[in-house]
Amino acid sequence: MTIQHFPDIHQIQFAGNGSANPLSFHQYDRNENVEGRSMRDHLRFAACYWHTMRNGLADPFGAPTAQMPWDDGSHSIDNAKRRADAFFEFLEKCQIDFWCFHDRDLAPEGASIAESEQNLDALVNHVSALQQRTGVKLLWGTANLFSHPRYMHGAATGPSTNSFLFAAAQVRKALEVTLALKGESYVFWGGREGYTTLLNTDLAREREHLARFLHLAADHAQQVGFKGALLIEPKPHEPSTHQYDSDAEATLNFLREFGLFGKFKLNIETNHATLAGHSMEHELSVAIAAKSLGSIDANMGTPGLGWDTDRFPTDLYLTTHIMLAVLGMGGFSGGGLNFDAKRRRESCEPIDLFYAHIAGMDAFAFGLKAAARIRCDGRFARFIQERYSSWSTPIGIEIASGKRTLAQCAQMATQLTDSIPASGRQEMLEALLNEIILSQRSM
Repeated sequence: MTIQHFPDIHQIQFAGNGSANPLSFHQYDRNENVEGRSMRDHLRFAACYWHTMRNGLADPFGAPTAQMPWDDGSHSIDNAKRRADAFFEFLEKCQIDFWCFHDRDLAPEGASIAESEQNLDALVNHVSALQQRTGVKLLWGTANLFSHPRYMHGAATGPSTNSFLFAAAQVRKALEVTLALKGESYVFWGGREGYTTLLNTDLAREREHLARFLHLAADHAQQVGFKGALLIEPKPHEPSTHQYDSDAEATLNFLREFGLFGKFKLNIETNHATLAGHSMEHELSVAIAAKSLGSIDANMGTPGLGWDTDRFPTDLYLTTHIMLAVLGMGGFSGGGLNFDAKRRRESCEPIDLFYAHIAGMDAFAFGLKAAARIRCDGRFARFIQERYSSWSTPIGIEIASGKRTLAQCAQMATQLTDSIPASGRQEMLEALLNEIILSQRSM
C-alpha cells in the first residue's frame, strides 16, 4: 500500500475565475488552446526539488519553520527516498509535468566521492521508477558546487586545483545522472564563481579556468551522448561580491570570448535579473536576440531588499511580459518555467506548498492569455514597425546591410534638414498595456 504524504489534498483541478476554492486553479486550464497550443505545452511548469523538499525556511535571524512530516532529518538513503516519494505525490496532485534537482539535495553526500556516487545511484533508481509511474519528466539537473566548504573560494575558479578536481568529479556524475533520468537540459550556476575582493584574486586566471571547466563539461556531455542543452544561469552577486556570469550580456560575451558560444545557452531567473539592475524583459530579450534562451527560473524578488528572496511569481504584469517574450520567440522548444521559488518563512505548513505553486501557475496562465491578447490586438507590433519604418527604405536597407561607408553616410547627412524625431509615446503604450491586460475579451 502506497503511503500518502498529503492525504487530505486531492489533485488540483481547474475551477475557473468564480471559484472560491483556494485549492483549485482559477486561470490555469491545462488543455485550453492558446495560439494553437495547450496551456500545458506553452508553460511547461517545473518544480524545483531544493526549495520544495529541502528548504527548511530558515533565515539569517531565525531557525527553520517548515513542517515536513515525511522527513526524519537524517541523512539516510531511506529518508532520501521518502522525500522523493512525497515530492512526486506533490507533483501529481499539483499537475506539474517537470522537475529539477541539485545532486546533493536529491541524495546525501558521502565520506568519499565513491560513496557520494553510490548514494546518488540509489536515488536515481528510485526516482526513475517514480518518473515512469507518474509520467513526470526531468527538465534539468545540476550539481551543487557552492554549499560545501571546499568550494568557499569557488569551484572551477578556486585558487587550488583540488576544488577544480572535486567539481569535475561532481559535474561528471551529475551530467550522467541527468542523462540517465532523460533530462532535457543541464544547468551550471556558479554561485561562488567570482570574487569577494580583488586584493587576493587573479581575475584573468579565474576566468580562464572557468572557461576551461565549461569546455571540459561540454566535451564530456558529447562523449556520453547527452543531447540536451547546456545552460548557464547568470547572477551578479550573492554570495560572491561579483560573479563572472553577472547578467545575460556579460555571460554571452564570456561565451564568445572563450569559444563557448553555441555550446551553451542561458537559464534566466527573474530575481537574478532584479539583482543585476535589469528587468526580466531585458534579460530575456538579450538572450532571445542571441538565440540563446534555454529555460526560465520563474520567481520574483522583493524590491528594496537587495538580496535573492525567491518569492513565488504573482505579479501579473511580470508574467505577461515573460510570456510575451516567450511567444515572440515561437514558444519553448525545450526548457520551461521552473518555480525556483520558496515559501515565506511564515508559510510553514505542507499545504502552503500547494497554495504557493497554484498562485504561480495561475499567474503565468493569466500572463499567457494576456500576452496572446496583446499579440492578437496588434497595436504594439504596428507601433514598433512604424517607429523603425525608415530602416525599411532603400537607404536604410543599404546602411544596415553594409553597402554604405561612413563617408557616404556623412555625405548624405549634408543633404538632410534637421528635424525632431517622432514621440516615443511611452505613456500611451503603458495605458494600452493596462487596457489589454485588464480586458477579458477572447483572443
